[in-house]
Amino acid sequence: MTGAVRKVACPGCGEPAEYSPANPHRPFCGERCRLNDLGAWASESYRIPARGAAPGEDGAGAAEGDEPR
Repeated sequence: MTGAVRKVACPGCGEPAEYSPANPHRPFCGERCRLNDLGAWASESYRIPARGAAPGEDGAGAAEGDEPR
């Protein structure tokens, strides 16, 4: 690779972001998108639904395979 700078889509806003050591916020385009993403993680906005949970359920309760006694 001869001086070509790799550009990726910023996960926050979708704008092109330089993916190199010159961009301390990579893969984000800047500090704002990086901090917005950090805030989403901190507030638990990124969640994976429990397998088999109905919409609106948070997956709390008995673990899969547990049967009432």
